[in-house]
Amino acid sequence: MNLNDQLLAALVQYGLPALFGVILIASAGAPLPVTLLLVAAGSFVAQGDLELWWVLGMGVGGAVLGDQLGYALGRWGGRRLVSRLSRWIGGEVRLRQAEAAARRWGGAGIFLSRWLLTPLGPTINLTSGIAGYPWPAFLLFDIAGEGVWVAIYVMVGVFFSDRVQALSDLLGNLTWALVGSGAVVALGWMLARQLRAARAQLQADRAEVPGANP
Repeated sequence: MNLNDQLLAALVQYGLPALFGVILIASAGAPLPVTLLLVAAGSFVAQGDLELWWVLGMGVGGAVLGDQLGYALGRWGGRRLVSRLSRWIGGEVRLRQAEAAARRWGGAGIFLSRWLLTPLGPTINLTSGIAGYPWPAFLLFDIAGEGVWVAIYVMVGVFFSDRVQALSDLLGNLTWALVGSGAVVALGWMLARQLRAARAQLQADRAEVPGANP
């Protein structure tokens, strides 16, 4: 029995507490297939085994609580703990880059990483805490984004309850495709900024040299 089968068995046996616990752990950073779990929960709603509003509430509650744990580790965990956690996301250089991105994108980055770019969520949680992003604002964007995420996948399960596994695989691949596209756009934007800065610096250097061509 693989991990997916074990999680589905836990959902069948324990219901909403299993859904809440698994989503909480995944939102805190554990690599668990929670998309499949949400779609499956939606399928159980369609079959009358679970109540829709309870599924939505427990899903959002578990996700938000897990996100707050990541934020708290970054905000109040101490530099030694943060340095250890930085190894998970590529070391100190990557951590500083992510921290700068968290300061730059703010609430938009938090909101989009809840439901559109979900693999980035745990890193955004940690770096938002490190960057000192205001907790009330983090909580607000977090709840909004997680509400969208949970609602999307649960409703997919409700409307397509007979094709749970196939839909989960398709949506998972689509998420990674969106992450890749977003990374390409971000790298292109950064490269364009660097080229413009280098061109401006070159022009400034030429202007300081007497007789230099413009």
